[in-house]
Amino acid sequence: MRNLLKLLPLLFTVLLTAQQDQKVYKVSYDSYANGEKNDRQVSFYFHKGIVYNSKDTDKIKQYTDVINQQNISTITFKKELYKSVVDFKDLPKPTFTDKTATILDYECKYASFFYFSNTIEVWYTEEARVKGSPYSSYLPTADALVLRVLINGNRELKVSAIQEVTPVKALEFLVDDAIAVDKPAFEALKIESRYHKIVIFDDEQINYDPSIPVAKDAVLSLNKTYRFANGTVLLKKVSLTPDLKDSKVFVKLYSRSNGDAYDRTGSVFIIPGSQMASILNGFQYGLDQLPVYTDSKDNTYQGVLNDGNYAPAIELMRFFTAFGTHHFNDKRAIKNYDWAENVMYNQEVTPLIPSDEDEIWVGVFIGNYDKGGHKVSLELDFYPSMASVKKPVNKYINSLFSTVNRMEANGQNYGRLFKNDTLKVTFEITENIKDLQLIYTTTGHGGWVDGDEYMPRMNRVLVDGEQVFAVVPWRSDCATYRLSNPASGNFGNGLSSSDYSRSNWCPGTLTTPYYVPLHSLKKGKHSMEIIIEQGNDGGTSFSHWGVTGVLTGSIVK
Repeated sequence: MRNLLKLLPLLFTVLLTAQQDQKVYKVSYDSYANGEKNDRQVSFYFHKGIVYNSKDTDKIKQYTDVINQQNISTITFKKELYKSVVDFKDLPKPTFTDKTATILDYECKYASFFYFSNTIEVWYTEEARVKGSPYSSYLPTADALVLRVLINGNRELKVSAIQEVTPVKALEFLVDDAIAVDKPAFEALKIESRYHKIVIFDDEQINYDPSIPVAKDAVLSLNKTYRFANGTVLLKKVSLTPDLKDSKVFVKLYSRSNGDAYDRTGSVFIIPGSQMASILNGFQYGLDQLPVYTDSKDNTYQGVLNDGNYAPAIELMRFFTAFGTHHFNDKRAIKNYDWAENVMYNQEVTPLIPSDEDEIWVGVFIGNYDKGGHKVSLELDFYPSMASVKKPVNKYINSLFSTVNRMEANGQNYGRLFKNDTLKVTFEITENIKDLQLIYTTTGHGGWVDGDEYMPRMNRVLVDGEQVFAVVPWRSDCATYRLSNPASGNFGNGLSSSDYSRSNWCPGTLTTPYYVPLHSLKKGKHSMEIIIEQGNDGGTSFSHWGVTGVLTGSIVK
């Protein structure tokens, strides 16, 4: 009996601890910026040694396992649950000092972290039954409850309450069956889960092959790759679902040589699915299906202008292949030159993706006459709006002109007209357009010493007879991309061909467009002229310019 009486206090303590361990606690924090309290609320739950740092609606769940001293993150991606486990010993290391502060009647200790050039200061107690931190990476000890966090001296979280609660929904710690991946792989899953990717082409060949049959079906299939212009154009029709319409859109292209040593003009473009008269008619049935522009010397150019019925393809990206990336890497080895395996081009194209089309054609053109040609992979990436209130999107997109000869292999002429003529197009605006602009892309070509590729030339844009834009398009940074150009010729002065400055392009890069504001342009009929000071021909060599122009904006209802 005496021994039993001695054990009773110990049993009572064990039972009390067990009961308390079944309880659920909620720790709430107020948020401050530059000393001013704001509306942001932060909280976490603590139950059975687990800190629940996430909301039910969060795609990525964050947990801290105090007992096993681990941070655990989970994510569901493509119907699979993945987890990443980081031991406390691998978290950012704190620095401790003798600072103290009293918060909610707790005598708090102080620690600081310096991580990715940020200073994170925390005040914590080890006396509370509850453990955890609002930022799981910044937990100074396994026994700590962080009561205050100060980031870079101006952003702050400060505890407002520690409460025993009954959650509306039972807390779930579902990690045992999750697929374990390392931290880098988990970071990749996090990023991929946040946006929608449409893979258009995957390592497909663009080369010159006249034997490729031309698809002349009246109705072409969805999600099927077609090859046109003797193999130099890839084309595929894809769907645009309503959830993608309010996204930021990027086009990403990978390109490498599959035998072609030269730098070639490339273009990523789209054709609206509902458009009846387009370059697709030319791809299928020949150049004579395209309207003709005749210059002042009676030279003809096919499919150049929007005539109210036909509209040129909408160019998303102008790019230029490198000199022989990948295929020629081992054929021109140079010490300390670590040649790239491919070239990646990535560009935002949000204003150019229609909001009123359920389907679009997406194409890639590379002008070449090589049997091996090039290999490309293309995707459209849709990043959802982060706005709390989504507004309906009603884009205005009007493709006015294009001298990029995507049917070069079928005989479509180069844009040589600027030597003796002005490119002029008329158009009508039938609605009120907000933020109207011209997206103007221009590159000069003619690859001899006096050709326009290497000679700066003035470009001017006139609207209704008034100059609205003038520029000498020029790139002087081409040497930056030397390691993408193994087949580039090396000259006696130490320079390589790919190093030379050019008329707004470099081998192995994309060319960004100019954005010309036209906010004052009202409803009605208008004209636009493109004037370029094109240079003289050199014997059988000639200069030419690839220009495209698309009007964009938002339709005001």
